[in-house]
Amino acid sequence: QVQVVESGGGSVQAGGSLRLSCSVSGVRVRERAVAWFRQPPGQEREKFFCMSWNGAITRAARSDLFRFTISRDVDKNTVYLQMNNLKPEDTAMYYCAVDQYVGSCVSKFVYWGQGTQVTVSS
Repeated sequence: QVQVVESGGGSVQAGGSLRLSCSVSGVRVRERAVAWFRQPPGQEREKFFCMSWNGAITRAARSDLFRFTISRDVDKNTVYLQMNNLKPEDTAMYYCAVDQYVGSCVSKFVYWGQGTQVTVSS
């Protein structure tokens, strides 16, 4: 019954901002880990932001990712990804996923959204 729906993607110029939303149903985000993955064209999908059940945040160890911020609204059961100063290299399909049970960002992510496209033009 767990469902994950991403929204908020689109096409922006370099330097612009977007806020992606991950709406989760069937389970409380305070009980699970919710992660953002992205897959650039022709490349492997990677996990680059995650929030655990208790709100702890992990991110990929690249300095440019400090342009992004993950947050959540517990009442709305929604996790957000604020992306600022976007660059063409950020162009990718962005996916939200929920882990199976434990709520840890190192857990297996089982429930996936359909993805939302982000395109950054120069």
